[in-house]
Amino acid sequence: MTIKASQQETIEQLYHTHPLLNTITRTKPLCWFNPKWQSFAEVAHTLPLGPKEIADAANRLQRFAPYIATVFPETAASDGVIESPLIDIPNMQQALQTFYGHPMFGRLLLKCDSHLPISGSIKARGGVYEVLKYAESVAMDSGLLTLEDNYQTLDSAACKAVFATHSIVVGSTGNLGLSIGIMGAQLGFQVTVHMSADARQWKKDLLRDKGVRVVEHQDDYSKAVEQGRAEAEQKLRCHFIDDENSQDLFLGYSVAAERLKQQLDDQGIQVNDEQPLFVYLPCGVGGGPGGVAFGLKQIFGDNVHCFFAEPTHSPAMLVGMYTGLHDGISVQDFGIDNKTCADGLAVGRPSAFVGQVMEPLLSGIYTMADDDLYRLLALMHDSEGIDLEPSALAGVPGISKVLTEGKAYLGRHGLTDKLDQATHIVWATGGNMVPGEEHLNYYQKGKNLL
Repeated sequence: MTIKASQQETIEQLYHTHPLLNTITRTKPLCWFNPKWQSFAEVAHTLPLGPKEIADAANRLQRFAPYIATVFPETAASDGVIESPLIDIPNMQQALQTFYGHPMFGRLLLKCDSHLPISGSIKARGGVYEVLKYAESVAMDSGLLTLEDNYQTLDSAACKAVFATHSIVVGSTGNLGLSIGIMGAQLGFQVTVHMSADARQWKKDLLRDKGVRVVEHQDDYSKAVEQGRAEAEQKLRCHFIDDENSQDLFLGYSVAAERLKQQLDDQGIQVNDEQPLFVYLPCGVGGGPGGVAFGLKQIFGDNVHCFFAEPTHSPAMLVGMYTGLHDGISVQDFGIDNKTCADGLAVGRPSAFVGQVMEPLLSGIYTMADDDLYRLLALMHDSEGIDLEPSALAGVPGISKVLTEGKAYLGRHGLTDKLDQATHIVWATGGNMVPGEEHLNYYQKGKNLL
């Protein structure tokens, strides 16, 4: 069902049938627990993707590792594997107890996708993966690569000459464009990134420095994607990376789950019936958090509880999943302006693919105000010495939301007496490439608000 804003009658009906919309449209922070959640065992066989597809993506990334280690020396120490640390943040946990005024049970960790090599955000997973998959396909079709070859050959003049005759197009609010632009330009593709009005200037400048064509739009994310799609349709030998619907992006993100499990094992952290795992994921259109959560559910089943986090002014996935209309509705249809400091989360219409896949798997979604993103950014800097961009702080309130507003959810899942043994992971999605001056501005704003 697709709704146009002019169909005011339908919007009015939704307010009656979905009363939480009254709070959502007043842009008040809230926490919604998903009534369509089902046990993983019940739904696993109905999902469009599974362990086989995730393993295929993981193997492809492994094949590319020698190439990545060669062209991105910062990955040499990890043998070309693009991965981020998982770290304890006990000082931040203490700071949050003071900030929110209640105890924070369990152990709080930060998954530092903010510090992923190549593009310094979670998009270095999905975005880089889809570019690599396209490069592999072009090189194989051209007779320049086989599965048995060392993929370092992709850095050869012959491969670059072929890639130069192909183009890649994407629409982005910022970080996805960065990862695709940096990776695509390195391989030798002609890359065009359509940037929405929310995109930070430094991201556009960095892409242009890499030889990427940046097209700026005065509209929001959806328009940038629409324009990118239209341009790609006019070009020969052009691959459009569709942030709203791409299964390749989704699978690139999902590979993170197996790697996270290894990190948990290495740190002696168990996830089982008695030791639940809670994961809090900032959400824009949904591909990154959806892919990660999907991968985690494949491994941990009902013992992992995944929550998406959105700005109060851009609650696209919440509106889509709560109404069940997914991409048939946008925040603008309800008069919400989709303006937020969290540029990567400034999305008005969610991914239908992700919303429908996650419908029985996601535990819930919460929203938060921009000012709190800045406050938490300053707290993270002061307590742990870690600098993130505003959108990457969206996962931080999750532990408080679940412990204070999730009593019914915790009771229903038999978790109330297991909270001391719980592990909480905040997924930090970006920040490492933010210029120092920008970081300082973010920090001073947060300190002033505190």
